[in-house]
Amino acid sequence: MERLDRVATHDGIVTKVLEGRVEVRIEAVSACASCAAHGRCGFAESKEKRVEVPTKEWQQYSVGQNVKVNIDESKGMQAVWIAYVLPSLLLLAVIIGLSIVRLPEWMVVVSAFLMLTLYIVVLYLRRKKVEGKFTLTVAPC
Repeated sequence: MERLDRVATHDGIVTKVLEGRVEVRIEAVSACASCAAHGRCGFAESKEKRVEVPTKEWQQYSVGQNVKVNIDESKGMQAVWIAYVLPSLLLLAVIIGLSIVRLPEWMVVVSAFLMLTLYIVVLYLRRKKVEGKFTLTVAPC
């Protein structure tokens, strides 16, 4: 059985040091291939990502410093579900459900758009709770 407490690690470079957090530039590398969320987390989709990592030790970092950014892989998969899978399933459910009751296509499209808008609004309103679930950590190399 595969362990669920694996940690995905990305090498990065500090681009900003702010009080209570550091901004890190992460470049996608072949190490992404070993991660269970490879190809779905967003890091592998482009060459470069920037993330803000909250840390109490923000004063020990400096711009240009090499660091490692870590996230629990199971948390990464939860993020994939929230960002991609759940809205896709909701969209399909609305489209199929409203098509079955034979609503005009324009109403199906508008309803699907409104459902996605509502999903984003709810996610935005609950952002503090959601952000708390996906904690990144940073460590010097």
